[in-house]
Amino acid sequence: MTDDGATAAMRYKETIALSRGSAENLRAWELNRAQELEGEIEEAKAAIEVAAEREQRASERATRWWKMALHNIQGLTWLPPGDNPHPVSTARAAYLERYLEEVKPSYQELVQAVLGLGWRAKRAAAKRGEEPPQA
Repeated sequence: MTDDGATAAMRYKETIALSRGSAENLRAWELNRAQELEGEIEEAKAAIEVAAEREQRASERATRWWKMALHNIQGLTWLPPGDNPHPVSTARAAYLERYLEEVKPSYQELVQAVLGLGWRAKRAAAKRGEEPPQA
């Protein structure tokens, strides 16, 4: 074998060794990445479960407030109650607690308004000498 033949064989062996090393590195990286992705998938599943529970609690809370509001206006035949509450797709999940906290003051305003209507109705009936309406 000539020097060129020995050099070519050495280069070939070196190239094969490098390609094997690269293949092993790639396999190791792929296995590591697969483990990372499995972890991310598990985290995402857990986050979905938490979000679903949070949505369920928010839905129950909104429904409770809605039923209480309906109870307060049931004597006001001229005030249609409207549709039941439903999720809004444009709402931001990060603001859920803020949205829920806004319900209580709104509900309290409704109660005060209904009470005010009752007081005005009783006062108007008294002025007319009639029996006050029952709420």
